[in-house]
Amino acid sequence: MVKGRIVQFRRGRHTITEKHFLIEVPGVSKKVDAEKLIGKSPAGKIINGKIAAAHGCKGVVRAIFEKGLPGQAVTTEVEIKWVKQKH
Repeated sequence: MVKGRIVQFRRGRHTITEKHFLIEVPGVSKKVDAEKLIGKSPAGKIINGKIAAAHGCKGVVRAIFEKGLPGQAVTTEVEIKWVKQKH
């Protein structure tokens, strides 16, 4: 289990995607290290999600949550766990 911090919504120039968040993980500073987290699950208290991809070259990852998180979720901590998927 690794702890991370929500940095920002995934956003464009004119749009904000409420289900997509950028998560900064301490100790991860390269894109190669961030790609190792793909498929893991950032678990909040109630809302679950999945790490989808690396974002940029500085080790930030993009997570997609089941429901949209409120704006107050920015700068809060999340736990990233490995969840075994059923086949």
